[in-house]
Amino acid sequence: MLDSYNRNVDYLRISVTDRCNLRCQYCIPEEGVNLFDCDDILKFEEIKDFVNVAVKKGIKKVRLTGGEPLVREGTVNLVSMLSKIEGINDLSLTTNGTLLNKYAVELKNAGLQRINISLDTLSTEKYKKITRNGNLSDVLKGIEAVQKAGFRPIKINCVVENSSDEKDAREVAEFCKINKLEVRFIHKMNLKKGEYTTVEGGKGGNCKSCNRLRLTANGKLKPCLFNDIEFDIRKLGYEKAIKMAIKMKPEFGKVNNINEFSNIGG
Repeated sequence: MLDSYNRNVDYLRISVTDRCNLRCQYCIPEEGVNLFDCDDILKFEEIKDFVNVAVKKGIKKVRLTGGEPLVREGTVNLVSMLSKIEGINDLSLTTNGTLLNKYAVELKNAGLQRINISLDTLSTEKYKKITRNGNLSDVLKGIEAVQKAGFRPIKINCVVENSSDEKDAREVAEFCKINKLEVRFIHKMNLKKGEYTTVEGGKGGNCKSCNRLRLTANGKLKPCLFNDIEFDIRKLGYEKAIKMAIKMKPEFGKVNNINEFSNIGG
C-alpha cells in the first residue's frame, strides 16, 4: 500500500493490551495511567479478522506489542490464529521478557517467528529502579528460554538516556555479543514533546522510510506514532479505516497528545 509520499506501508504493529507487569519510568509516569475499560479492548477474533483484511491490502509484517502482550491471557492463542493467515511473512512480538520463561516454547509452537526483548541494564539494582521493582533475573531466564526454544534472531531493545556509549548500554552490548543476540539502542522518546530519533541498529524513527500502521488495544488505527490522527476500526469498518490511515499518513511525526507508550506499543 503506497501512501501519499510513495512509502510502501506493509507493517502492522498491534497493541493487544495496555496492561503491564512492570512500571518502567520512561513508559509509565509515577502517578500511573488511565487504563482502557476491559469492554473496549479488541477481542482476539476482531484482531484476527482485521489482520486478514490488512494482509489482503498489502500488510506482510505483523508485530504484537502492549503494554506487555504476555500479561493478556490467551496471547499464545492469538499468535496461533495469526500464524495461519497466508501472506504474513514476519510474525513477531515485543516483550519485557519477564514471562518468557513460561511461554517461550508455547510461542514457538504457536508459530511466532521472532522476539524483541527489552533490556536496559545488567545491574540488578538499576533494573529494579528503572522498572519500579522488576526482577532482572526473570528477563535473563526469559532470554535463555527463547534461545533454547530455537528463536533466531533474538533482538534486544536497550533504551539509552543520551548515547549508546553509556556504561549500561556498553554492558548490554557486550552481553549480546557473548550470547549471540542482536542489540538495538533506542533513545528516550517523548510523545507530548515530539522527541524521537532513529533507532541505532534498527529502522524505527526514520520518517522518510516509515512503513508502519499501529492498532491500539481499543481498536484505533494510527498511521503515525507521533501524531493524534487515528481511525476507529469498529465504527468505520476495517477496509475504510485502513484506506483512511494510508491516505492520512503524515510525512513526518510531530506530537501525540492522546496516547501513552503503554497503550500504543512504542
